[in-house]
Amino acid sequence: QVQLVESGGGLVQPGGSLRLSCTASGSIFSINAMGWYRQAPGKQRELVATKTSGGSINYADSVKGRVTISRDNAKNTVYLQMNSLKPDDTAVYYCNTLAVMRGALLSRTYWGQGTQVTVSS
Repeated sequence: QVQLVESGGGLVQPGGSLRLSCTASGSIFSINAMGWYRQAPGKQRELVATKTSGGSINYADSVKGRVTISRDNAKNTVYLQMNSLKPDDTAVYYCNTLAVMRGALLSRTYWGQGTQVTVSS
């Protein structure tokens, strides 16, 4: 199995910043992509940002210019630097990875438990 452990969520005032981290561990052969999704109360889970092992990055339109995703491939870790946070950014943020386990032929999607981000004054 692959485990994802997130950290860095919390309460921040509008205009503030937060940095989320997520580390993947377990019987990992390779990681194709890592990223972040979020789910606000009463809404569907949505993409925030993803980055492939090849370096391709995809951001949701709602966060472009305010969010930066980065990865430390050696540590199987992905970061999400969020600036100029708005109340609409309030959600549970989930780490996501597309990875191949040792001994497996195909990649699978794995999810973290989620970390709460609340933007409020």
